[in-house]
Amino acid sequence: MHPNRRKRLLMVIFLVGGLSTTLALVLVALNRNLDFFYSPAAIAAGQAPVSKRIRAGGMVLQDSLVKASDSLRVEFSIGDLQGFEVRVFFEGILPDLFREGQGVVVTGRLTTEGFIEASQVLAKHDENYMPRELAEALEGYHPPTSSQAYDR
Repeated sequence: MHPNRRKRLLMVIFLVGGLSTTLALVLVALNRNLDFFYSPAAIAAGQAPVSKRIRAGGMVLQDSLVKASDSLRVEFSIGDLQGFEVRVFFEGILPDLFREGQGVVVTGRLTTEGFIEASQVLAKHDENYMPRELAEALEGYHPPTSSQAYDR
């Protein structure tokens, strides 16, 4: 084989190998950063992976919020229209718009016990913003008015 041809062949092999390695690293990084959305019904049905980072959304159920007195740890339940609910544990500062009866999306890990250890809580800021998956899961839900909430 001619020396110039050999150099070109080695250059092409090196370039293809480098591009393949780069592409593989990019795909692995993207796969690690994917957070799939699950509704409380999907979590109850066992469709959500355990111990992997997921996103879950629903309405914060009335009278489910419990705040620890000595730390920033809170727990609450999120639910959907089908009557399913998931308990969420979070340690940190909640968004200002977080309240019961409000739509939220949490990012965290589903435990083997069936609750979510959240690392992030996002509260919807008005009626125009809601992730598409959450809007589809909660279509037709109307939170109780303040007068209905006190009629218990």
